[in-house]
Amino acid sequence: MDTVIEKISEIESAATAIMEDANERKKAFAKEMEERTAAFDAQLEAETNKRIEKLRARMEIEMNERLEKQRNDSQNVLRAMEQRYQEHHTEYVEELFKKMTKE
Repeated sequence: MDTVIEKISEIESAATAIMEDANERKKAFAKEMEERTAAFDAQLEAETNKRIEKLRARMEIEMNERLEKQRNDSQNVLRAMEQRYQEHHTEYVEELFKKMTKE
C-alpha cells in the first residue's frame, strides 16, 4: 500500500513539475509576444510617421506651387487692369464728367 501511495505521490509531483514548466513556458511565450508586439507597434509607428512626413512635404510643395500660380495670376490681372486704365483713362474721365454734369 505504501508503494502505491509513493507512486501516486511521484505521479503528482511529476504532474506538478509538468504544470509548473508549462506555466513558465506560457509566461515566456507571453513575454516574447509582448516584446514582438511592442517592436511591431514601434516599427509601424515609425513607418506611419515617415509616410505622414512625406505626404506633408508633398502637400506643402503643392500648396506653394498653387500660391505662386495665384500670385502670378493676380499680378497678370493687375497689369491688364493698369494697362487698360492707361489706354482708356481719358475716356473714363470724360464719361464720368458727362454723367456728373447730366444730372
